[in-house]
Amino acid sequence: QVQLVESGGGLVQAGDSLRLSCAASGRTFSRYAMGWFRQAPGKEREFVATISKSGSTTYYADSVKGRFTISRDNAKNTVYLQMNSLKPEDTAVYICAIARTSWSQSSPNEYNYWGQGTQVTVSS
Repeated sequence: QVQLVESGGGLVQAGDSLRLSCAASGRTFSRYAMGWFRQAPGKEREFVATISKSGSTTYYADSVKGRFTISRDNAKNTVYLQMNSLKPEDTAVYICAIARTSWSQSSPNEYNYWGQGTQVTVSS
């Protein structure tokens, strides 16, 4: 059984930083790309960032490019999202997911396992 458990969310002020973690179990983590998505109340799930199985390729949504960094540690079966210069519009539940493939994907349709999410709230 595949499990993804996110952590690291919280309430911060605009301009602060947070580091999210997502620990995976039940699947050969290093074979698949990973992604972070977010969902704000009343809005659709939105792509944030993705990383290939080796970590050599990353891709970001325009809204977070230059502020967020995705990384992974295959030895620890964990993917991270470093979020700097946070803005109130970054407020959402952040969800990690395992892709169906080894290469980076931005479409949620290309992911088949999802975590429960961790809340990030940025106050102005």
